[in-house]
Order: sequence, then structure tokens, then C-alpha cells
Amino acid sequence: MSTTSQRRRILAWLRRGRKLTPLGAQDRFGCLRLGARVWELRGEGWPIRTTMVCVRNRYGENVRVAEYRMEGR
Repeated sequence: MSTTSQRRRILAWLRRGRKLTPLGAQDRFGCLRLGARVWELRGEGWPIRTTMVCVRNRYGENVRVAEYRMEGR
């Protein structure tokens, strides 16, 4: 999938009021660089908010990851 396609699908996801983490982006859209796609969307003027959240990785360890959502949703 092209980066433009990924960006378009990620934007649609966020505009629906949903949150997205890097693992979710990889699973749903095949996107390995969610931060880069969010940076591009912000450059287009989209108000995307980042929150750091703790999640468990596959080894059972707590790790902090970025969670993105559309501002005001």
C-alpha cells in the first residue's frame, strides 16, 4: 500500500473519532511508520493529538507508546 493510501485511510479512521497506536496502524493498514504519516497529516493542517499510553507488549512488559486521535473528538 502506498503512503498516500495509508495516510488517507488513517485520516478516515481518526476522523471517525477513533484512536490509533503504531501496532493498530500496522495491523489495520500495514503502516510501519505511523508517526511519519501523522506528521504529514499535521502538515496538511489536521489537528491530531498525541498521548503517551502504557500498553503490554507480547512479552508481558509495560511499554509506553504514542496514541493518536483527532483533536476535539
